[in-house]
Amino acid sequence: MASPVQPLRVLVIDDEAAIRELLETVLQRDGYEVTTLEDPTRAAEVVREGRFHLCLLDLMMPRQDGLETLQKIRKIDRDLAVVIITGYPSLETAVESMKLDALDYLRKPFTVEDLRAVVERVLKKKGLTRTPEEQLHRVLGETIRNLRKERDLTLKQMAKRTGLSVSLLSQIERAESSASISSLYKIAVALDARVQELFGDF
Repeated sequence: MASPVQPLRVLVIDDEAAIRELLETVLQRDGYEVTTLEDPTRAAEVVREGRFHLCLLDLMMPRQDGLETLQKIRKIDRDLAVVIITGYPSLETAVESMKLDALDYLRKPFTVEDLRAVVERVLKKKGLTRTPEEQLHRVLGETIRNLRKERDLTLKQMAKRTGLSVSLLSQIERAESSASISSLYKIAVALDARVQELFGDF
């Protein structure tokens, strides 16, 4: 029986489209489920609906700054892990955001490595780091998808070759479901690959 792997859910709140896109691209590639929000005044309602694990929150935004947004978020969710993104860190904002349980800072301009380091650090503090099993599902899914695309095969063609359903194959590729050994064997045969190759660099 395939066991579902729940991706960690991240909310990005930033008025700059380029930053939102960068964060979304990197975090999705790393296996997180990402929601982005341009308008901070909608943050409270989105948090109420979303059951997020992590929020990346810009400090300097028009209409409603990061601290005010964080105050509103905290009325709804005391436990959400929050990282403040800022180009202008000051002692005053640091103290204020820590009072509201922000766990860390990401200082602009930041690199992809800075982003990954702060996300890992904060999720670790919250006990939300991905298990090796989840990591394995992600690597398997990515490798299978890449091999399938290299061979120019659609999910439908893969389903025909393996006898597995399109939805199961899609879930395996998105790391939402774990594949049985027999499924992996069928996938490897369909891709003309060895089973070991599916595990990538894991």
